[in-house]
Amino acid sequence: MTTENNIDAYRRKFVGGGLAAAAGIAIAPGVILNSVAQAKPADKPVDDSVRWGILIDANKCDGCNDCVTACNEEHGLDNYTNSNESQRTQYIRVVNLRDKATGHEQALPVMCQHCETPPCVDVCPTGASMRRADGIVQVNMHICIGCRYCMMACPYKARSFVHEAITDQRPSSPRGKGCVESCNMCVHRVDNDEQPACVVACNKHHAEDEPAMFFGDLRDENSEISKQLKKFGGKQIRADLGLNTGVRYRGL
Repeated sequence: MTTENNIDAYRRKFVGGGLAAAAGIAIAPGVILNSVAQAKPADKPVDDSVRWGILIDANKCDGCNDCVTACNEEHGLDNYTNSNESQRTQYIRVVNLRDKATGHEQALPVMCQHCETPPCVDVCPTGASMRRADGIVQVNMHICIGCRYCMMACPYKARSFVHEAITDQRPSSPRGKGCVESCNMCVHRVDNDEQPACVVACNKHHAEDEPAMFFGDLRDENSEISKQLKKFGGKQIRADLGLNTGVRYRGL
């Protein structure tokens, strides 16, 4: 049995270095964790000098679904065989909103909101749900016991439970049957100085116009996302909960 000290030690390593592990370690039935390239040197752990965030302009989003497709491909979520569609894993989904008073309709991409004080982390009994110092919320598959408390605590319905055996996994996105998972803001790309797959796809879709999604450091006043927020503003979904989300919306 894994001791509490061992779990704490692994958790610190996981938070500081991201999803990196030795090749060939089995983490769940039928799941093999491949080695993941370290994006940061071991002596430079993640810190709170930045806070990564995403701004989504609902006025620009036309419901094209490119962000969903890109996310599924990036994390291997398109290898789906379960006949029950309601059990399908989704890191990001496009929600169609309609104002009953005016009839106005708009599409809204929704994913993990990467809260500053995430409820999923508060209720997790093993520490599998965690928030990195740079604001990215993720799940440690090694110590997730599948209790699904985090799914019940999330006010954004942003987490999924893996019901089926996983095949053809992406080395950068290890997954496991019986575990809970959600958007991790493409942490493997962020640690490699790249933007999340959904943001890249949105930029391509809006190549002739301003994109509907912006990614960057919310603490850097010179970053594009900070400039956009300062100029046009941005809202949180369920701001009344006081979670200080890393995902903001314009046009709600």
